[in-house]
Amino acid sequence: MSTPKSTTNINKEGLMEPFSSNPAAPITLRMAVPSDAEEMLAIYAFYVENTAVTFEYQTPDAEEFKRRIIHTLERYPYLAALYQGRIIGYAYASPFKTRAAYDWAVETSIYVQKDFHGHGVGKRLYLALEDLLRQQNILNSNACITYPNPESIHFHEALGYRMVAHFSKCGYKLGRWHDMVWMEKHLAQHPEHPEPVISVNNCLPISGL
Repeated sequence: MSTPKSTTNINKEGLMEPFSSNPAAPITLRMAVPSDAEEMLAIYAFYVENTAVTFEYQTPDAEEFKRRIIHTLERYPYLAALYQGRIIGYAYASPFKTRAAYDWAVETSIYVQKDFHGHGVGKRLYLALEDLLRQQNILNSNACITYPNPESIHFHEALGYRMVAHFSKCGYKLGRWHDMVWMEKHLAQHPEHPEPVISVNNCLPISGL
C-alpha cells in the first residue's frame, strides 16, 4: 500500500509555497504561542538579512524570539496566520512609549512570508489585531515604516492610517541611510476620561480566532 503524498509544499528555507497545493484552503488566525518561534523566525530572517524593513542587524535565535512572544502576550495581542497548518505571517502590538500617559497608544508590527504578499493575509491579521486592541480600550495604533516603502504605505493607507511624521536618514543598514515614517490610525473616539487599558488576556475571543 502506497503512502499518500503530503499536500503541504515546503521550500528549502522551511517556508510554505504559496497556495500551490490547495488554493482553496482557508487562512486561519490564532493567538501565537512561544513554540511558534522557529516558524516565525523563518519568516522574519528574510527581512532582517535582506531588507531595511526592520532595523535589526542580526536574526535573533529561537529562545530570544520565544521570550519576545511571551513578553508581548503579557499585555498585548500577538497573532499568527496559518495556511495548511503552517505559519505564513504574524502581527503584534507593543507599547508606543512606556510612560503612563501613552497607555492608550501602541505600535503595531506585521511580517508576512514574502511569497504570500497580495493575498489578503496582512489585512486579516491587522483587522483582527485592531479588534482586540479596541477591546483593550486602546485608541491609537501607530506603525513605524522604513521609507520609502510604497507597498507598506499603501497597505496602511487602505486600512485608514495616515502619515503623521517623517524622520530623515535616521537608520543605517545594508550600506546606506534610511528614512523612517510614522503612520497613525484612531481606533475609536477619544473620550474626556478614557477607560483603563486592560490586558489582552481579559478580552473576548473574536471572529476568526
